Amino acid sequence: MRETELLIPAGSLDVLKTAVIYGADAVYIGGEVFGLRAKAHNFSKEEMKEGIAFAHERGVKVYVTANILAHNEDLPGVEAYFEELKEVKPDALIISDPGIFAIARRILPDMELHVSTQANNTNYGTYLFWHQLGAKRVVSARELSLEEIREIRAHIPEDMEIESFIHGAMCISYSGRCLLSNFFTGRDANQGACTHPCRWKYSIVEETRPGEYMPVYENERGTYIFNSKDLCMIEHIPELILAGIDSLKIEGRMKTALYVATVARTYRKAIDDYKKDPSLYEKNMEWYKEEIGKCTYREFTTGFYYGKPGTDAQIYDSNTYVKNYTYLGTVEEAVGCWIRIEQKNKFFVGDTIEIMKPDGRNVEALVKGICDTEGNAQESAPHPKQILWAELDQPAEVYDILRKKAEP
Repeated sequence: MRETELLIPAGSLDVLKTAVIYGADAVYIGGEVFGLRAKAHNFSKEEMKEGIAFAHERGVKVYVTANILAHNEDLPGVEAYFEELKEVKPDALIISDPGIFAIARRILPDMELHVSTQANNTNYGTYLFWHQLGAKRVVSARELSLEEIREIRAHIPEDMEIESFIHGAMCISYSGRCLLSNFFTGRDANQGACTHPCRWKYSIVEETRPGEYMPVYENERGTYIFNSKDLCMIEHIPELILAGIDSLKIEGRMKTALYVATVARTYRKAIDDYKKDPSLYEKNMEWYKEEIGKCTYREFTTGFYYGKPGTDAQIYDSNTYVKNYTYLGTVEEAVGCWIRIEQKNKFFVGDTIEIMKPDGRNVEALVKGICDTEGNAQESAPHPKQILWAELDQPAEVYDILRKKAEP
């Protein structure tokens, strides 16, 4: 059986550390330029260095995205950026543009190169093309079925790696190449500035009847016709591994630490359980499903893995997320039962919360007290980003995550 990598996204240094602690084998991040998540916090050069050092100390790899579809004016900046990455030393670059790929080969000849899903990698001929150019890994197009991935594996060299998305948001456009954002707002999705218009609500208007909105679906006055459900393959780990996929990739470089920790921890346990004993994986299935539902999502689908998705893969009536738990903060320091956090959402003295631990345990705890950094007691934590101390009736450790069941 091939080695299986769990690849987790991180949009900031704090989230990278969370991904590492909660089970990632590798983390993918973006610098401040040339990645497809320009609205994420992203990493400065110094943050990249710190994040890579943190990961490497714990045996985790870090990949840097440079996967925009470049225009002429981008190329000089790409060269300068890749010169900087010589000093940063990530484990690989993720690239979609052949011009950028060629620059990377020239400036970083020893760097491992991965080809992004944005490159429309839908057949083994494409994989072989990139392999001949020096790619170590190709990310499969999201439009591929498991059967097609198995066929690709059978036609490519043993040392060539396949990476595939297994969880997270799905793009409405082919291999993520969308023009809606650019058309509506002037912000180019293929340059990293997507405004996600696929989540907006649409109706049809006939040209000679301005203002008369016609329903697009059934009897509704408008529909979220482009709004896909989120991908989730937690129930299909064996099929993914047996298809020959080397890296199981989670989407979400704009997600919170709670999301990243929840998804990383759940898939880590599922993969490890299956590798240890397939019957253990089946036995723990309800736990995986329960845990994966504790982070924010938009209902789930298996995407294209078992054939072309039908209408049940879309959400027509809203663009709202399912949110079962609220992220309160990550423990930055612990002294007895007192913990220091940067508060993310409101909670009160007397609340029952949950301490989420990297090893898979969830510990219920009572908030006995809250005070600011000056030691002044307060009844609640009302202001996001406030640094505070909270006393719990259960001990917590650094990197534990605090969460609270969402209000109905």
